[in-house]
Amino acid sequence: MSTNKRKIFNDPVYGFVSVPSDLIYDLIEHPYFQRLRRIKQLGMAEYVYPGALHTRFHHALGAMHLMGQALQTLQSKGHYLLDVEIEAAQIAILLHDIGHGPFSHVLEYTILNEVHHEHISQLLMQQLNREFNGKLSLAIEMFNGTYEREFFHQLISSQLDMDRMDYLNRDCFFTGVAEGTIGVDRIIKMLNIIDNQLVVEEKGLLSVENFLNARRLMYWQVYLHKTSICAETMLIQIIQRARDLIVHGEKVFSTPAFSKFLENNVSLHQFTDESLEAFTQLDDYDIWACIKMWQNHPDKILNRLCKDLINRKLFKIQISDKQFETKTTENIVYELKANGIEQENLKYFMVNGDVSNKGYVSGNSNINILTKKRGVIDIAEASDLPTIKALSNIVKKYYLCWGKNVYLH
Repeated sequence: MSTNKRKIFNDPVYGFVSVPSDLIYDLIEHPYFQRLRRIKQLGMAEYVYPGALHTRFHHALGAMHLMGQALQTLQSKGHYLLDVEIEAAQIAILLHDIGHGPFSHVLEYTILNEVHHEHISQLLMQQLNREFNGKLSLAIEMFNGTYEREFFHQLISSQLDMDRMDYLNRDCFFTGVAEGTIGVDRIIKMLNIIDNQLVVEEKGLLSVENFLNARRLMYWQVYLHKTSICAETMLIQIIQRARDLIVHGEKVFSTPAFSKFLENNVSLHQFTDESLEAFTQLDDYDIWACIKMWQNHPDKILNRLCKDLINRKLFKIQISDKQFETKTTENIVYELKANGIEQENLKYFMVNGDVSNKGYVSGNSNINILTKKRGVIDIAEASDLPTIKALSNIVKKYYLCWGKNVYLH
């Protein structure tokens, strides 16, 4: 019996969204893509914003919808797009995050050793291409930026791509941070192509300025929120402690998929077909299942960290524009040692690091504005706002997290 694959789903951000082709329906139904239902978009942000429970699955479908709208806009302005190109661009953006692991960016370099999620996305897209008899070849070219019509890659991965437009719009919606609202519809309606490059017509300048400012705001208020940093730090220390126990011969519960990465520090050159298959079985639920079990582990450090994370008894945190003075860290070390934490275990309960945010990277896939008098120019030149130029500066902040009132006597 044939299946009707032209489905419509109700997205809380955009309303009714259509699945544009049978091939895209089959890709959505594939286990690799369905796994994204079990990976939260914003990692530990729910510890700050209780509504931030949306997933990579939501985001990928939303980005695909925006890609469809963008391509319709370009067609309406006289640009000829082949049907196979339209489908390929929608497939590329649909699958752009398929390589994300548990908790999205939080554990990207913890579960695997310096293996970026985009590399895994490429491997999974190649595997899907084999399963679908080469029907994803054009989408992979667009994803990699090797297709001759460059604007397709810019729609997938640039400083004004469908990925960023959806995640800002969606994250703003689910966190309730209204200041992050962007004019997605207007930006898309102002898109055009000049010399094979994506541009925004001058009438969309204010919307792009708002987009850049909103992105900067969302980074500091949501993505790099100090409480999120605390929760993420604790999660990373939990996994590190579990790994250290395994290295010393301790038995540590783990799900089959997670154990392959917990027991082995898998790097890029060690990433085999078996590793890829295990990775496709791994999601947030594996990690939470382990953390719940580890609450009762005989190791006091592991069970303390797990209990505190589950019950939201988070580390204390300080944020500073400059590196912390030695006296500050010495006082914390003294406090932790007084609570029964030995010198060699301090690293699990005191972590310092830094976070940075650069709102706009001039010279790196520029956001180009099509003006009537000056032709195509960079957004930083087109805008009369000094803040847009300032967004090119890297803003770095330092953080110090430590366990408050942790007793291991």
